[in-house]
Amino acid sequence: MGFFWWLPFGKVPEISATKLDVMRKEGSPRPQIIDVRTGAEWRSGHIAGAIHVPITELDSRIAGLQLDGTLPVIAICRSAHRSIPAVRLLHRHGFRNACQLQGGMLAWQRAELPVEREEP
Repeated sequence: MGFFWWLPFGKVPEISATKLDVMRKEGSPRPQIIDVRTGAEWRSGHIAGAIHVPITELDSRIAGLQLDGTLPVIAICRSAHRSIPAVRLLHRHGFRNACQLQGGMLAWQRAELPVEREEP
């Protein structure tokens, strides 16, 4: 898969927080959201319906996620750095509709969009 796939630099396709929110509400096409942050970050607040898979586990768990290759897959992290290699990995596994949330969860929260929190 190439030695440098995991580097958090470069460009991958992106979607804005507001566009992702509209897609979630309208449901067509229904986005599949993969949150690649740590467990602590996930528990502090995540997008409803997202699947939590830390970036360090994504390669080994991607087949078991049973993602629909015809639907968009949105990778999310805190600030859109870990989601860059996540999108590269998704592309290598055949998910051509994969992109990242532009600006990550920081952008989502700046836009005052809803988050769910895990109870301790």
